[in-house]
Amino acid sequence: MNQEEVYNFEVSQGNFNSLVIMNSYKLPVFTLFMSPSLGSSIELEYALSNLALDFKGQFILARIDVDMEKDLQERYEIKNIPTLKIFKDGNPIHQEIGLLKDNELTDLLKSQGIFHESDDMREQARAEHVAGNTPAAINILTEAIKKDPSNTRVAMDMIQIMLDINLLKQATVLFNKLPDRDKESKTGKALTGQITFKELAEKTKGLAFLIDSVKKYPDNLDNRFDLAICYIAEHGFEEAMNQLFEILDKESNFKGGAAKELAINTINMLEENDPQLSQDSRRILSNMLSQ
Repeated sequence: MNQEEVYNFEVSQGNFNSLVIMNSYKLPVFTLFMSPSLGSSIELEYALSNLALDFKGQFILARIDVDMEKDLQERYEIKNIPTLKIFKDGNPIHQEIGLLKDNELTDLLKSQGIFHESDDMREQARAEHVAGNTPAAINILTEAIKKDPSNTRVAMDMIQIMLDINLLKQATVLFNKLPDRDKESKTGKALTGQITFKELAEKTKGLAFLIDSVKKYPDNLDNRFDLAICYIAEHGFEEAMNQLFEILDKESNFKGGAAKELAINTINMLEENDPQLSQDSRRILSNMLSQ
């Protein structure tokens, strides 16, 4: 098998033995039992397909549509969709049920010896950044980019750090250089949202001014709305939702529904990283809108 090829196959009863069983003696075969009618299946297929492209020639992705391949579903006792089985040396050696997060997929690949050295450097950089040693984090990511320029996740980590330290222009320039598939990934879309809110926040009077203004003039809803934008740009999501709830309590159709739309978009943004705040905020918003 060619180390530069992407191994991503649609598998049926007729080619299962050749594509899955026989190939599993050469490489790990990540066999996805899925249904194209389920969003979680499509999302996991998309993530695995991107990984197959990232790790060319290091594992095989085999996609099985259980709606069409009932015999394979029954043979391997697939009860829940999606289910991911890893085959090695002719046998299934590991199973995961349901949608997996990006970090869970990364750990799963690493358990099979599939990883980039630059990903370990990303972890080191993340730890340094969280600890407040951002210059060290930037140096590590710079070295990682030099060692493995094909690993665009390193570039996305660098963009995140640039946004965290308010280097918006530099972050935007680097983001625009990413391949489209990275821009459309979960991380890419999250970065797009952050860049958008940073740009919007730059058009306001600034976080400090707006905090002071809202304290002095609590009925100025325009300032509250701008303050919510600034909070979102700085990851102050709970504070942003509080401002939006204050606006909606006073004027439910503020700016033609702009406050409601911003609240909904923020809640959706929170689903991945802060599901509890997302759930609580959605409940409060639903109660307010039903009155």
